Amino acid sequence: MNNFIFKEECYRIIGACMEVHGALGPGFMEAVYQEALEIELNTSGIPFTREAVLDVYYKGKVLNKKYVADFVCYDDVILELKALDVLRSEHMAQVLNYLMASGKRLGLLVNFGSASLEYKRVIL
Repeated sequence: MNNFIFKEECYRIIGACMEVHGALGPGFMEAVYQEALEIELNTSGIPFTREAVLDVYYKGKVLNKKYVADFVCYDDVILELKALDVLRSEHMAQVLNYLMASGKRLGLLVNFGSASLEYKRVIL
């Protein structure tokens, strides 16, 4: 457990997500959780950028197409939110694409749609 990258940062981010899920429960649209989480991240003193635009490169050139991550926390951790019954492999692939495009090493995929908060660490 000691070799996890951004361990303390992830602990704080997941704690903020748990606070939101505990207050709202499952059943809302993703946009509701995103807005509530913005409030919770501010309250918790976690630095973040909401709807962070990520450049995509091809052979060293920036493409016109951009990715938009729900949040980038601590300038290093991509946070992607979902409000679904279950996470699927395409959701993990989405976070991996964000990591490859941004050059960041860690993403958190968080699902507010289930009875218990579900999250996965995605490492590049």
